[in-house]
This record gives sequence, structure tokens and C-alpha cells, in this order.
Amino acid sequence: MTVKMENVTFETAITELEKIVEEMEKGNLPLERALQLYEQGVKYTAFCKKELSKAQLKLEELTAPKKEETTEA
Repeated sequence: MTVKMENVTFETAITELEKIVEEMEKGNLPLERALQLYEQGVKYTAFCKKELSKAQLKLEELTAPKKEETTEA
């Protein structure tokens, strides 16, 4: 199963990661399935990290003082 990341939201990725962890923690998986889940987990993790970085940049932009505000003082 190939993970397609288009139309994936941060929340969807987190939910999928939780499902992957749950399935892997049960154990008794065939090696091929464990590798498949691990690969999917890596992709979802990278996606979430990217989304969090974008959100952090946006927050920094919103909370940074504007040039007009800093020159008035």
C-alpha cells in the first residue's frame, strides 16, 4: 500500500500515525507488513514535521513586531 500525501491534513496524518503505532504495538506482524507500516509512519512523520514548521513560521510572522510599530517608538 502506497501512501499518497495529497489531500492529507495534519489531523489525518496524526490519526494514521496513531493507527500505525497501535497495529505495530500489537506485535505478531509479518516482516513485510511491519516494514510497510514503518515506511508509512516515516512518511506521515515527515509530513507532520513539515506542517508544524510551516505553522511555527506563520506564528512567528503574526507575533513579530511590524516595522511601522518599531519605528514609531
